[in-house]
Amino acid sequence: MIAPIEETPAFTAGILAKDIITKIDGQSTKGMDVNQAVQLIRGRPGTKITLTIQRGDREVDYPLTRDRIEIHPVKARLEQAPIGKVGYIRLTQFSAQASQEMRDAIRELEGQGVVGYVLDVRSNPGGLLYSSIEIARMWLERGTIVSTVNRLGTLERQEADGRPLTAKPMVVLVDGGSASASEILSGALQDNDRAVLVGTKTFGKGLVQSVRGLGDGSGLAVTIAKYLTPSGRDINKEGIMPDFLIELTDEQRKYLQTNRTKIGTSEDPQYSKALEVLTQEIVAKQGDQSQATKKALAPQR
Repeated sequence: MIAPIEETPAFTAGILAKDIITKIDGQSTKGMDVNQAVQLIRGRPGTKITLTIQRGDREVDYPLTRDRIEIHPVKARLEQAPIGKVGYIRLTQFSAQASQEMRDAIRELEGQGVVGYVLDVRSNPGGLLYSSIEIARMWLERGTIVSTVNRLGTLERQEADGRPLTAKPMVVLVDGGSASASEILSGALQDNDRAVLVGTKTFGKGLVQSVRGLGDGSGLAVTIAKYLTPSGRDINKEGIMPDFLIELTDEQRKYLQTNRTKIGTSEDPQYSKALEVLTQEIVAKQGDQSQATKKALAPQR
């Protein structure tokens, strides 16, 4: 499992990124394909199911209550910080509507006069490639976003289009559940010096695969290409390492999962660090602007 989507029964129960489902209501998942597992897990809202999870060398049973899941991928709010108004945006997946919701959130926060942003893609398992590219372009003035390469070389390179919605300082929160499109976005912002990353190393999922049918009805997943960040980092091998490594204890992680309103608050250690780093970035930028103004106003000799 890459990461449970926020506001789902699995997320609330405390299931984590890289947990392995070994049993579904006591039935072993060994040799089971994904579609069969999905059919067993799905059911009417309000009904019960138990997932047996392997985490490291131990197995734990997680009783869940099925629920109807309606997901809005973007949640945004205005945060009053000592440095001024800060925009906090949590992006939970790269769905078809994510880019429009992100655009709306940035425009609304810009209208409220924010001085910087914290973009939270923790536990975001990814989604649509084009969605990550569209969202990256909202933050980047110029530069490469991602390259797709195969064994013969570069197949395609996606670039910023010179139409960002804001140039204000930003910090991106990442963790081990940030995968695929989350890694493409955070890697692009980091490599282009557009954002500082805070949290833990990302999942490391950057392959393009094609499923080919076999004569017995099974399929073979063949890797045909991979994604590289603008600086050439192999996402699948390396993941994305944050600029500031801030680990959460198991207790802190479970607390935030079962108390979702505390995510992105002072009770969230990674967010607190992000706000500290963002403050430093804003102060540095204001200092640069002040020096530039003084230089422009200085008498010419």
